[in-house]
Amino acid sequence: MRYYEKIGLLQPPLRSEGNYRYYGSQDQRRLSFVRRARELGFSIEQIRELIAFGEQREHECSSVDDVVKAHIADIGRRIQDLQALQAELERMIGNCPGGRVADCRVLEALQPQPRA
Repeated sequence: MRYYEKIGLLQPPLRSEGNYRYYGSQDQRRLSFVRRARELGFSIEQIRELIAFGEQREHECSSVDDVVKAHIADIGRRIQDLQALQAELERMIGNCPGGRVADCRVLEALQPQPRA
């Protein structure tokens, strides 16, 4: 929570007379929103945008949709990258005939190639 306060996603909490932090229901809702957005993979900047849109209740919903669509596109790119990585690792393991570590094709493929 202190991290989110430090970067401005949460307001600094009220303090009791004993200097304990006091979080109200609005603070708890905001924290839940931030945590859920992080679980869904939104960046801090995207969360900041979504919070700002949420504070402008009369703003067009399409602005929120645009942030979500950009996030979906980023997820799609990451999925493609991970699928390419998976295919490369499967190719490497498929080329390994087994046997001794000294003859391991996987370790050989992971070695840096000399630059020309």
